[in-house]
Amino acid sequence: MFHLKEVSYSNKSQEFINVYPFNTTLMKSFDHIAFDSPVTILVGENGTGKSTLLEAIACAIGSITIGDTDINMDIEFENARNLSKYLKLSWTLKTNKGFFLRSEDFINYMRKLHYIKTEMEQEMRESDNRFQDRSQHVRNLARMPYARSLYEMKNMYNGDLVAKSHGESFLEFFSARFTHNGLFILDEPETPLSPMNQFAFMAMLKEMINQNSQFIIATHSPIIMAYPGATIYDLNNLPIKKINYTDIESVKFFKSFLNSPEGFLRYL
Repeated sequence: MFHLKEVSYSNKSQEFINVYPFNTTLMKSFDHIAFDSPVTILVGENGTGKSTLLEAIACAIGSITIGDTDINMDIEFENARNLSKYLKLSWTLKTNKGFFLRSEDFINYMRKLHYIKTEMEQEMRESDNRFQDRSQHVRNLARMPYARSLYEMKNMYNGDLVAKSHGESFLEFFSARFTHNGLFILDEPETPLSPMNQFAFMAMLKEMINQNSQFIIATHSPIIMAYPGATIYDLNNLPIKKINYTDIESVKFFKSFLNSPEGFLRYL
């Protein structure tokens, strides 16, 4: 099932014509984008507007970020919210499940988890010191809130995310947070993942698609771009149009480079 069928754009106001992000090359040519498969992939060089479009769609949906914050309450997305007011969403069946994720948000989320974990451990040690002369029962009661928080953090993600590599923790995070009937908007999810883990990530996508979830992904990864049956939109040449995997410029570049790296490296 494709929850979101189409996003269309209409800005008749001249007030914002020279204001970001309305003045970007992408938005000057943007009319609509259709979602006719469970996975839609946006490709294009840096600066083509992939992130701008994803953020505005996420704001129009009212997506939750990975920190469980409503994107429409975050000042960082003010420009995207302004743009989202001119987007019209067409649904097959609206869902409030899922989330919006940028690669940098995951790094910040991991820092937050590390801070919380460190703080809870420190509080537990201080509690032990404060009640060291009391009975074991009293000491256990005093440290219980902190121990419970640490236990819940560990078991929420099938282990301690902070103690794992970025790639491992990223996959654990997705495994825990993916949900059936969800709509997930992902901006460059490949950033913390090795090529092998990118393939593992695709296996997760397949599992969630089998549970009626939908994905809209902006990526530079030729591995993720190759997801079977994905609809791929090219933002390099506007207006946005569908493109075959083998015709994507970055895919052709990677293929040429891997076939003959010395042919490229001799120009360094």
